[in-house]
Amino acid sequence: MSKSANSLIDATESRASFSSHGTSKGAAGFKVEGQSSGPGEFLSTVGETAIINRHKDGFQKIHIGLAWDSLKKQEKPTGFFAKLFKKEKTVEHNVDLDLGCLYELADGTRGCVQAFGDLYGEYDKSPYISLSGDERTGKSEGDDEYMMINGQKWPEFKRILFYTYIYKGAPSWEILKPQIHVRTPGEEPLIVVPNVAQSELCLCVIAGFENVRNGIRITNYTEYFPGHTEMDRAFGFGLEWADGQKL
Repeated sequence: MSKSANSLIDATESRASFSSHGTSKGAAGFKVEGQSSGPGEFLSTVGETAIINRHKDGFQKIHIGLAWDSLKKQEKPTGFFAKLFKKEKTVEHNVDLDLGCLYELADGTRGCVQAFGDLYGEYDKSPYISLSGDERTGKSEGDDEYMMINGQKWPEFKRILFYTYIYKGAPSWEILKPQIHVRTPGEEPLIVVPNVAQSELCLCVIAGFENVRNGIRITNYTEYFPGHTEMDRAFGFGLEWADGQKL
């Protein structure tokens, strides 16, 4: 749904290699390979997975949080006196980083939850996913944006794909350092950390959830795309997307 630069779309569509995400219909995105740098509760390597087994009474509320660092930049002094005293100033640039997901239910229903288009979802009825809101700054304590999944309805899910995209501000993934935090009652928090790099691609697919015998298999994808359409093609959700501007 975010507007993609024509040159980036052309570059993506002209790729010879194709993504291997099952029912994909598009070219692969840009991946940054890396090594795991944290303990077992961190998924820091592309393709790394973790399993959360279904509890006796099923899952309760599943919390998916997105956190990132605010963008700060040291600017060189300008003007005679500033240069004379070599004073640098820190300028903070607001970056609108949004959390979204594509979902597919067991009955074949597919859709999207994200702030763009006011697609905030529903917790107590389909799609059983709700988005907290559009935080826009990255300055809040803890998770900057989060989703809640109705865990009691998890058997009705087939898969969920979580992504974040820069809608406003310079795409500086190295500085933003986004993370997805997964919290389920009775389990240690699980943190999915993408391998970030300076890239002009504005959308990053961070993690995927799959229903495996009503448990949750979580995979670190860390794959970058120029926009929603290219991501959808790569993962085969088959939704219709239109360019637009977020109000």
